[in-house]
Amino acid sequence: MAITMTEAAARHVRRSLDGRGKGAGIRLGVRTSGCSGLAYVLEFVDELAGEDQVFESHGVRVIIDPKSLVYLDGTELDFVREGLNEGFKFNNPNVRGECGCGESFNI
Repeated sequence: MAITMTEAAARHVRRSLDGRGKGAGIRLGVRTSGCSGLAYVLEFVDELAGEDQVFESHGVRVIIDPKSLVYLDGTELDFVREGLNEGFKFNNPNVRGECGCGESFNI
């Protein structure tokens, strides 16, 4: 089981953590949402929970709870710029379908 992050994503997260002045890493998870069933959730982590799984890419920790790991195994987190927009892109090999608005997915 593994979660990875591109260098661009790691740079963005590192800058954000440095700006906050604290943080153990970033948590990637899923929640029930949208028309397809699941949505990605990203949040800063200051303290790890005992059951957390920790993956490190380019010096940045990606923290996953065990329930989310089932849906996220093999995912690569990227940070992309498209025109004036920028944001995280989730390259998840487990996704079987996405809603039209791109806000949710199913496995």
